[in-house]
Amino acid sequence: MSVTLRLVPPPLSMLDAPEPNWSHIARLSDDTGLLEHARNAIVRREHGYCVDDVARGLLVACREPQPTALVVGLAERYLAFLTHATAPDGRVRNRLAYDRRWLDEPSTGDWWGRAVWGLGTAAGRSTVGWIRKEARAAFSIVARQRSPWPRAMAFAGLGAAEVLRADPRAGEAAQLLADAATVIGLPGGDPRWVWPERELTYANPALPEVLIQAGDLLGDEPLLADGLRMLGWLCRMQQHDGHLSVVPVGGRRPGAERHRFDQQPIEVAATADACATAAAVTGDDAWEAPLLRSIAWFLGDNDTGSVMYDPLTGGGYDGLTPDGPNLNQGAESTLALVSTLQHARALAARSATRPSGGLA
Repeated sequence: MSVTLRLVPPPLSMLDAPEPNWSHIARLSDDTGLLEHARNAIVRREHGYCVDDVARGLLVACREPQPTALVVGLAERYLAFLTHATAPDGRVRNRLAYDRRWLDEPSTGDWWGRAVWGLGTAAGRSTVGWIRKEARAAFSIVARQRSPWPRAMAFAGLGAAEVLRADPRAGEAAQLLADAATVIGLPGGDPRWVWPERELTYANPALPEVLIQAGDLLGDEPLLADGLRMLGWLCRMQQHDGHLSVVPVGGRRPGAERHRFDQQPIEVAATADACATAAAVTGDDAWEAPLLRSIAWFLGDNDTGSVMYDPLTGGGYDGLTPDGPNLNQGAESTLALVSTLQHARALAARSATRPSGGLA
Protein backbone atom coordinates (compact mmCIF):
# COMPACT_ATOMS: atom_id res chain seq x y z
CA MET A 1 0.00 0.00 0.00
CA SER A 2 1.44 3.40 -0.94
CA VAL A 3 0.69 7.07 -0.31
CA THR A 4 1.77 9.91 -2.59
CA LEU A 5 4.04 12.09 -0.44
CA ARG A 6 5.54 14.45 -3.04
CA LEU A 7 8.51 14.90 -0.74
CA VAL A 8 12.10 14.93 -2.02
CA PRO A 9 14.60 13.47 0.44
CA PRO A 10 17.64 15.43 1.63
CA PRO A 11 21.01 14.54 0.11
CA LEU A 12 22.38 11.09 0.89
CA SER A 13 25.14 12.81 2.86
CA MET A 14 22.49 13.27 5.56
CA LEU A 15 23.03 9.59 6.31
CA ASP A 16 26.44 10.59 7.68
CA ALA A 17 24.84 10.99 11.09
CA PRO A 18 26.72 10.21 14.30
CA GLU A 19 26.19 6.93 16.09
CA PRO A 20 23.70 7.00 19.00
CA ASN A 21 25.60 8.27 22.03
CA TRP A 22 24.50 7.17 25.51
CA SER A 23 26.94 9.35 27.46
CA HIS A 24 24.49 12.08 28.41
CA ILE A 25 21.68 9.63 29.19
CA ALA A 26 24.09 7.93 31.60
CA ARG A 27 24.97 11.36 33.05
CA LEU A 28 21.29 12.02 33.78
CA SER A 29 20.73 8.58 35.31
CA ASP A 30 21.40 7.32 38.82
CA ASP A 31 20.57 4.16 40.75
CA THR A 32 16.91 5.26 40.98
CA GLY A 33 16.06 6.27 37.44
CA LEU A 34 16.45 9.03 34.87
CA LEU A 35 16.41 12.64 36.05
CA GLU A 36 14.22 14.89 33.95
CA HIS A 37 15.97 18.25 33.47
CA ALA A 38 19.41 19.73 32.93
CA ARG A 39 20.88 23.22 32.82
CA ASN A 40 23.13 22.98 29.80
CA ALA A 41 24.53 19.48 30.44
CA ILE A 42 24.37 19.56 34.27
CA VAL A 43 21.52 17.59 35.81
CA ARG A 44 18.96 19.52 37.87
CA ARG A 45 18.18 17.17 40.73
CA GLU A 46 15.58 19.50 42.24
CA HIS A 47 13.16 18.55 39.44
CA GLY A 48 13.37 14.84 40.19
CA TYR A 49 12.18 12.03 37.95
CA CYS A 50 9.10 11.36 35.84
CA VAL A 51 7.66 8.18 34.38
CA ASP A 52 7.27 9.92 31.00
CA ASP A 53 11.05 10.11 30.56
CA VAL A 54 11.93 6.85 32.27
CA ALA A 55 9.51 5.02 29.98
CA ARG A 56 11.09 6.72 26.97
CA GLY A 57 14.48 5.64 28.30
CA LEU A 58 13.41 2.01 28.59
CA LEU A 59 11.91 2.10 25.10
CA VAL A 60 15.03 3.53 23.46
CA ALA A 61 17.38 1.26 25.40
CA CYS A 62 15.43 -1.81 24.33
CA ARG A 63 15.53 -0.73 20.68
CA GLU A 64 19.30 -1.20 20.69
CA PRO A 65 20.00 -4.36 18.65
CA GLN A 66 23.40 -4.89 20.30
CA PRO A 67 23.23 -3.10 23.64
CA THR A 68 26.37 -2.47 25.64
CA ALA A 69 26.58 -3.38 29.31
CA LEU A 70 25.89 0.31 30.07
CA VAL A 71 22.64 0.29 28.08
CA VAL A 72 21.48 -3.01 29.60
CA GLY A 73 22.14 -1.61 33.07
CA LEU A 74 20.12 1.51 32.29
CA ALA A 75 17.24 -0.60 30.97
CA GLU A 76 17.26 -2.62 34.20
CA ARG A 77 16.99 0.55 36.32
CA TYR A 78 14.26 2.03 34.16
CA LEU A 79 12.25 -1.19 34.26
CA ALA A 80 12.50 -1.28 38.07
CA PHE A 81 11.36 2.36 38.22
CA LEU A 82 8.27 1.67 36.10
CA THR A 83 7.25 -1.36 38.12
CA HIS A 84 7.63 0.70 41.30
CA ALA A 85 5.40 3.40 39.80
CA THR A 86 2.63 0.96 38.90
CA ALA A 87 -0.35 0.40 41.19
CA PRO A 88 -1.84 -3.11 41.50
CA ASP A 89 -4.78 -2.12 39.27
CA GLY A 90 -2.48 -0.96 36.45
CA ARG A 91 -2.68 2.80 36.96
CA VAL A 92 0.66 4.60 37.14
CA ARG A 93 2.18 7.46 39.13
CA ASN A 94 4.30 9.99 37.24
CA ARG A 95 6.48 12.21 39.44
CA LEU A 96 9.06 11.11 41.98
CA ALA A 97 11.03 13.71 43.95
CA TYR A 98 14.80 13.39 44.29
CA ASP A 99 14.27 12.23 47.88
CA ARG A 100 12.17 9.33 46.51
CA ARG A 101 8.74 10.65 47.52
CA TRP A 102 5.92 10.19 45.04
CA LEU A 103 4.26 13.54 44.32
CA ASP A 104 1.06 12.29 42.70
CA GLU A 105 -1.48 9.49 42.77
CA PRO A 106 -1.78 6.67 40.22
CA SER A 107 -3.85 7.55 37.14
CA THR A 108 -4.06 7.01 33.38
CA GLY A 109 -2.58 10.20 31.95
CA ASP A 110 0.05 10.31 29.22
CA TRP A 111 2.61 8.76 31.57
CA TRP A 112 0.47 5.62 31.89
CA GLY A 113 0.44 5.34 28.10
CA ARG A 114 4.18 5.87 27.91
CA ALA A 115 4.72 3.25 30.62
CA VAL A 116 2.69 0.77 28.54
CA TRP A 117 4.76 1.72 25.49
CA GLY A 118 8.08 1.30 27.30
CA LEU A 119 7.10 -2.00 28.90
CA GLY A 120 5.68 -3.32 25.64
CA THR A 121 8.86 -2.43 23.78
CA ALA A 122 11.00 -4.09 26.45
CA ALA A 123 8.80 -7.20 26.31
CA GLY A 124 8.94 -7.36 22.54
CA ARG A 125 12.46 -6.22 21.69
CA SER A 126 14.93 -6.51 24.55
CA THR A 127 17.83 -8.83 23.80
CA VAL A 128 17.98 -9.80 27.49
CA GLY A 129 15.67 -12.69 28.36
CA TRP A 130 14.89 -11.76 31.93
CA ILE A 131 14.12 -8.14 30.97
CA ARG A 132 11.66 -9.39 28.34
CA LYS A 133 10.02 -11.67 30.91
CA GLU A 134 9.69 -9.06 33.66
CA ALA A 135 8.51 -6.40 31.24
CA ARG A 136 5.88 -8.77 29.83
CA ALA A 137 4.52 -9.41 33.32
CA ALA A 138 4.41 -5.67 34.05
CA PHE A 139 2.75 -5.00 30.68
CA SER A 140 -0.05 -7.43 31.58
CA ILE A 141 -0.84 -5.30 34.63
CA VAL A 142 -0.81 -1.85 33.02
CA ALA A 143 -2.68 -3.13 29.95
CA ARG A 144 -5.77 -3.71 32.11
CA GLN A 145 -6.46 0.02 32.16
CA ARG A 146 -7.84 2.38 29.54
CA SER A 147 -7.55 6.16 29.30
CA PRO A 148 -10.06 8.69 27.96
CA TRP A 149 -7.18 10.69 26.45
CA PRO A 150 -6.27 9.98 22.80
CA ARG A 151 -2.54 10.62 23.29
CA ALA A 152 -2.33 8.33 26.30
CA MET A 153 -4.17 5.62 24.36
CA ALA A 154 -1.93 6.18 21.34
CA PHE A 155 1.21 5.61 23.41
CA ALA A 156 -0.35 2.54 25.00
CA GLY A 157 -1.40 1.26 21.59
CA LEU A 158 2.17 1.48 20.34
CA GLY A 159 3.29 -0.60 23.31
CA ALA A 160 0.57 -3.12 22.59
CA ALA A 161 1.73 -3.31 18.98
CA GLU A 162 5.26 -4.20 20.14
CA VAL A 163 3.92 -7.08 22.24
CA LEU A 164 1.58 -8.28 19.51
CA ARG A 165 4.28 -8.22 16.85
CA ALA A 166 6.47 -10.39 19.06
CA ASP A 167 3.58 -12.68 20.12
CA PRO A 168 0.57 -12.75 17.77
CA ARG A 169 -1.36 -14.76 20.41
CA ALA A 170 -1.26 -11.89 22.94
CA GLY A 171 -4.99 -11.25 23.21
CA GLU A 172 -4.82 -8.43 25.75
CA ALA A 173 -2.37 -6.57 23.50
CA ALA A 174 -4.64 -7.01 20.47
CA GLN A 175 -7.61 -5.66 22.41
CA LEU A 176 -5.66 -2.67 23.73
CA LEU A 177 -4.40 -1.86 20.23
CA ALA A 178 -7.94 -2.05 18.83
CA ASP A 179 -9.26 0.15 21.63
CA ALA A 180 -6.50 2.71 21.03
CA ALA A 181 -7.40 2.94 17.35
CA THR A 182 -11.06 3.45 18.27
CA VAL A 183 -10.28 6.29 20.69
CA ILE A 184 -8.08 8.04 18.12
CA GLY A 185 -10.79 7.95 15.47
CA LEU A 186 -10.62 8.18 11.69
CA PRO A 187 -9.46 11.00 9.41
CA GLY A 188 -11.96 13.42 7.98
CA GLY A 189 -12.90 13.71 4.34
CA ASP A 190 -11.70 17.31 3.84
CA PRO A 191 -8.34 17.08 2.02
CA ARG A 192 -7.35 20.42 3.58
CA TRP A 193 -7.63 18.98 7.10
CA VAL A 194 -7.10 15.22 7.13
CA TRP A 195 -7.10 14.82 10.89
CA PRO A 196 -9.55 13.36 13.45
CA GLU A 197 -9.09 16.36 15.77
CA ARG A 198 -9.82 20.06 15.34
CA GLU A 199 -6.18 21.00 15.88
CA LEU A 200 -2.68 19.57 15.83
CA THR A 201 -1.22 19.62 19.32
CA TYR A 202 1.65 17.37 20.44
CA ALA A 203 2.88 13.85 19.63
CA ASN A 204 0.77 14.09 16.49
CA PRO A 205 2.59 11.37 14.49
CA ALA A 206 1.76 8.79 17.16
CA LEU A 207 -1.90 8.88 16.15
CA PRO A 208 -1.51 7.72 12.54
CA GLU A 209 1.25 5.33 13.64
CA VAL A 210 -1.25 3.52 15.86
CA LEU A 211 -3.73 3.23 13.00
CA ILE A 212 -0.98 1.88 10.75
CA GLN A 213 0.08 -0.67 13.37
CA ALA A 214 -3.51 -1.68 14.12
CA GLY A 215 -4.39 -1.97 10.44
CA ASP A 216 -1.37 -4.18 9.81
CA LEU A 217 -1.47 -6.38 12.92
CA LEU A 218 -5.24 -6.73 13.12
CA GLY A 219 -5.71 -7.27 9.39
CA ASP A 220 -7.78 -4.14 8.79
CA GLU A 221 -6.80 -2.76 5.37
CA PRO A 222 -9.10 0.30 5.49
CA LEU A 223 -7.65 1.28 8.88
CA LEU A 224 -4.13 0.89 7.51
CA ALA A 225 -5.02 3.11 4.54
CA ASP A 226 -6.51 5.73 6.89
CA GLY A 227 -3.34 5.78 8.99
CA LEU A 228 -1.11 6.17 5.95
CA ARG A 229 -3.30 8.97 4.61
CA MET A 230 -3.15 10.81 7.93
CA LEU A 231 0.62 10.44 8.16
CA GLY A 232 1.20 11.52 4.57
CA TRP A 233 -0.89 14.65 5.12
CA LEU A 234 0.96 15.44 8.36
CA CYS A 235 4.33 15.04 6.63
CA ARG A 236 3.27 17.50 3.95
CA MET A 237 1.98 19.90 6.62
CA GLN A 238 5.36 19.74 8.37
CA GLN A 239 7.48 20.47 5.30
CA HIS A 240 8.77 24.04 4.92
CA ASP A 241 11.27 25.22 2.30
CA GLY A 242 12.42 21.65 1.73
CA HIS A 243 13.04 20.69 5.35
CA LEU A 244 11.09 19.40 8.34
CA SER A 245 9.32 22.02 10.44
CA VAL A 246 7.32 20.25 13.12
CA VAL A 247 4.17 21.55 14.77
CA PRO A 248 5.39 23.91 17.53
CA VAL A 249 4.43 24.07 21.17
CA GLY A 250 1.42 26.29 20.46
CA GLY A 251 -0.11 23.77 18.08
CA ARG A 252 -1.70 24.42 14.72
CA ARG A 253 -5.31 25.04 13.71
CA PRO A 254 -6.94 25.30 10.30
CA GLY A 255 -7.07 28.86 9.03
CA ALA A 256 -4.77 30.21 11.76
CA GLU A 257 -1.32 31.71 11.23
CA ARG A 258 1.33 28.98 11.14
CA HIS A 259 3.80 29.76 13.89
CA ARG A 260 7.06 27.82 13.60
CA PHE A 261 8.52 28.09 17.12
CA ASP A 262 9.21 26.68 19.62
CA GLN A 263 9.81 23.25 18.06
CA GLN A 264 10.44 20.25 20.29
CA PRO A 265 12.85 17.40 19.46
CA ILE A 266 10.32 14.84 20.72
CA GLU A 267 8.04 15.85 17.82
CA VAL A 268 10.84 15.14 15.35
CA ALA A 269 11.51 11.75 16.92
CA ALA A 270 7.79 10.90 16.74
CA THR A 271 7.80 11.76 13.04
CA ALA A 272 10.81 9.50 12.50
CA ASP A 273 9.12 6.66 14.40
CA ALA A 274 5.89 6.89 12.42
CA CYS A 275 7.62 7.09 9.04
CA ALA A 276 9.89 4.17 9.90
CA THR A 277 6.81 2.14 10.84
CA ALA A 278 5.06 3.10 7.60
CA ALA A 279 8.12 2.07 5.58
CA ALA A 280 8.41 -1.25 7.40
CA VAL A 281 4.71 -2.11 7.12
CA THR A 282 4.26 -1.11 3.47
CA GLY A 283 7.71 -1.76 2.05
CA ASP A 284 7.36 1.62 0.30
CA ASP A 285 10.69 3.48 0.13
CA ALA A 286 8.84 6.80 -0.28
CA TRP A 287 8.51 6.94 3.51
CA GLU A 288 12.28 7.24 3.77
CA ALA A 289 12.09 10.86 2.56
CA PRO A 290 10.32 12.26 5.66
CA LEU A 291 12.40 9.90 7.82
CA LEU A 292 15.55 11.42 6.33
CA ARG A 293 14.16 14.89 7.00
CA SER A 294 13.71 13.98 10.67
CA ILE A 295 17.34 12.89 10.90
CA ALA A 296 18.47 15.98 9.03
CA TRP A 297 16.56 18.26 11.45
CA PHE A 298 18.97 17.32 14.25
CA LEU A 299 21.96 17.82 11.92
CA GLY A 300 20.98 21.41 11.10
CA ASP A 301 18.49 21.17 8.24
CA ASN A 302 15.73 23.07 10.08
CA ASP A 303 14.13 26.51 10.24
CA THR A 304 17.19 28.25 11.72
CA GLY A 305 19.95 26.05 10.30
CA SER A 306 20.96 25.00 13.83
CA VAL A 307 22.60 21.73 14.82
CA MET A 308 20.39 20.39 17.60
CA TYR A 309 22.82 18.40 19.71
CA ASP A 310 26.11 18.83 21.56
CA PRO A 311 28.77 16.48 20.14
CA LEU A 312 30.91 16.89 23.26
CA THR A 313 28.27 15.61 25.69
CA GLY A 314 25.97 13.54 23.47
CA GLY A 315 23.03 15.60 24.73
CA GLY A 316 20.15 16.85 22.61
CA TYR A 317 19.09 20.49 22.89
CA ASP A 318 15.70 21.12 24.47
CA GLY A 319 14.03 23.10 21.71
CA LEU A 320 14.40 25.15 18.54
CA THR A 321 13.58 28.83 19.09
CA PRO A 322 13.64 31.74 16.59
CA ASP A 323 17.15 32.49 17.91
CA GLY A 324 18.43 28.94 17.62
CA PRO A 325 18.68 26.08 20.12
CA ASN A 326 17.65 26.11 23.76
CA LEU A 327 21.00 24.80 24.98
CA ASN A 328 19.64 22.88 27.96
CA GLN A 329 20.03 19.14 27.47
CA GLY A 330 17.19 17.37 29.25
CA ALA A 331 16.25 13.71 29.17
CA GLU A 332 13.32 14.02 26.74
CA SER A 333 15.33 15.85 24.09
CA THR A 334 18.39 13.64 24.43
CA LEU A 335 16.29 10.50 24.12
CA ALA A 336 14.60 12.00 21.05
CA LEU A 337 18.06 12.50 19.53
CA VAL A 338 19.22 8.97 20.35
CA SER A 339 15.98 7.45 19.05
CA THR A 340 16.27 9.31 15.74
CA LEU A 341 19.94 8.37 15.37
CA GLN A 342 18.92 4.73 15.85
CA HIS A 343 16.74 5.14 12.76
CA ALA A 344 19.63 6.81 10.93
CA ARG A 345 21.89 3.86 11.69
CA ALA A 346 19.27 1.38 10.49
CA LEU A 347 18.59 3.41 7.36
CA ALA A 348 22.29 3.66 6.52
CA ALA A 349 22.64 -0.11 6.95
CA ARG A 350 19.73 -0.75 4.57
CA SER A 351 21.10 1.74 2.06
CA ALA A 352 24.49 0.01 2.07
CA THR A 353 22.91 -3.32 1.09
CA ARG A 354 21.03 -1.97 -1.94
CA PRO A 355 22.56 -2.59 -5.37
CA SER A 356 22.99 1.12 -6.08
CA GLY A 357 24.21 1.86 -2.56
CA GLY A 358 21.55 4.55 -2.27
CA LEU A 359 17.89 5.15 -1.61
CA ALA A 360 15.30 4.02 -4.11
